[in-house]
Amino acid sequence: MKQLEIYIHIPFCVKKCYYCDFLSAKSDEGTMHNYVRALIKEIELSAHKMQGYSIRSVFVGGGTPSILEGEWIEQIIGALRDKGNIADDAEITIECNPGTLTREKIDSYLKAGINRISIGLQSANDNELKMLGRIHTWDDFLASYNMVREAGIDNVNVDLMSALPIQTKNSYEQTLEKVCALNPEHISAYSLIVEDETPLKAWLESEDDKGNNLLPSEDEERVMYYLTKKVLEKHGYKRYEISNYAKPGKECIHNLGYWERVEYLGFGIGAASLYQSVRYNNIEELYKYIAFLDEYADVDRLHVNLVSLSTNDQIEEFMFLGLRKVKGVDTEKFKEMFSRDINLVYGNQLDKLERQGFLTREGNNIRLTEKGIDVSNIVLANFML
Repeated sequence: MKQLEIYIHIPFCVKKCYYCDFLSAKSDEGTMHNYVRALIKEIELSAHKMQGYSIRSVFVGGGTPSILEGEWIEQIIGALRDKGNIADDAEITIECNPGTLTREKIDSYLKAGINRISIGLQSANDNELKMLGRIHTWDDFLASYNMVREAGIDNVNVDLMSALPIQTKNSYEQTLEKVCALNPEHISAYSLIVEDETPLKAWLESEDDKGNNLLPSEDEERVMYYLTKKVLEKHGYKRYEISNYAKPGKECIHNLGYWERVEYLGFGIGAASLYQSVRYNNIEELYKYIAFLDEYADVDRLHVNLVSLSTNDQIEEFMFLGLRKVKGVDTEKFKEMFSRDINLVYGNQLDKLERQGFLTREGNNIRLTEKGIDVSNIVLANFML
């Protein structure tokens, strides 16, 4: 059977963090319940799309999925099991934020078959957390983390952020060391991107006007970037993608699927899909989404921004996404998928980038060097057709 991944979007939060431009917002319990009902109906109406596929991963993301009642999560995953073929060894992840987890919710997750939990920490420094608008402290995170471990979850990811306003190299290193001491199986470490139309952007601009530049310099940001790899590798974490590190055998199957262009279906507002060489998104309007699913039995009405990918589009994606992985792309897989020799398509680019020290070839694999990873956006632009 062909492999399929599932993403389920829960767009609710206790409050929106100051840096966040994701499709999420605070909401009341009635609206959340109506959304879950609509989400389940979308899954049920999409049963035909899941036929003939083995679901290798499910990722419940947000927003803050752990804001929902545990039984609602059970119902959502239950609908997937009823309408799709979830593999016995599927990775099933839910994102959780400290301050929203309870033991009862975790017990519901276990009943639903969830076997991986991703906890959004971002920083172990309470001042940095307050500056970001997070609802939790380091102690709150520890309480949630220990609760997850006591429940028997043996695959945990922790999200971290660097290059934060007021953050220093020392405070970031302390965060890395504190998290490594807990020994989670996976750590995602991203540099902050200050997005337009966010409270954080407005605050930083107002401080700039006062002559206060609160963001680390470009050099300081690079020091933190290199520090991440140094500290995490010291503690047994291996980088397998530009921003992701894992203990051996604990790489995130769902994320690897995105980078390897495994087909996936997204459920919920704004959720993206890649299905039979077509990319599309669901509508983003919450009440319109609920109303459509109340009124119609046609999920295609939810889909916008449909793009049928040409062969060249797919080749570009294969390179852009695959080279994010530390092991890079497989030339034999390229030939199998596109019936072309990669050297006939990209020979000049590959030779040039290899001479410049940005990539290397090892057997059937082409991967970025450390130098190439450092300027990956520039390097990947070479693979536009």
